[in-house]
Amino acid sequence: MMKSKFYIVKETMPKIPTLLLYLFIMQQLKGCDTVLDLGCGASSPIRFVKAKTFGIDADDRVIEKAKKKRTHDNLVVLDVKKIGTTFAAKSFDAVVALDFIEHLNKKDGYRLTNEMEKIARKKVLIFTPNGFMIQAGPSEFDRHLSGWTVEEFRNLDYKIYGMYGPKFLRGDYHGIRFGPIIFWSLISEFLQWSYIVYNPKKSAALLCVKNL
Repeated sequence: MMKSKFYIVKETMPKIPTLLLYLFIMQQLKGCDTVLDLGCGASSPIRFVKAKTFGIDADDRVIEKAKKKRTHDNLVVLDVKKIGTTFAAKSFDAVVALDFIEHLNKKDGYRLTNEMEKIARKKVLIFTPNGFMIQAGPSEFDRHLSGWTVEEFRNLDYKIYGMYGPKFLRGDYHGIRFGPIIFWSLISEFLQWSYIVYNPKKSAALLCVKNL
């Protein structure tokens, strides 16, 4: 699925933080020609990756929305817990789970990372809040069941990048806690790329990368 940089800018403007985050994720996936996107939802950042993409989600409603937006080359309704018996070992260059692992309990989350590493040839990417973030949501698929830390992913040999700026600036759903929002958003973004990206313990979210 070939997407130009102009398309990415057009789709994310005026949300500069979103644009920079997506470009950072794309950079991490450079050199990966096939990507499996777990819990892809209706508007995954993977829609911008220049690769053959396969998205799965247990919610048939979001898969239908994703199909209308043509976010992936292939989209399937599937329980992510079944990927170990659905996909062969080393069948994708990269396997990603963005804003997903926190929707599983810890036991299932650790099992998921293990299965992702078996299916991927080159890389595994996981994006999640830094620690537990309460989230209920309108459906069972929206609830957060676990929180993950820098130490937990480092123990699994992942390289960790801090995302969404300093944790103290973010509240529910990673929204800016203070006003004026535009001012504090700029402060958050400046600190994000000047300091937080390489100091993930102080960040609001984590991007965890494992090269295989």
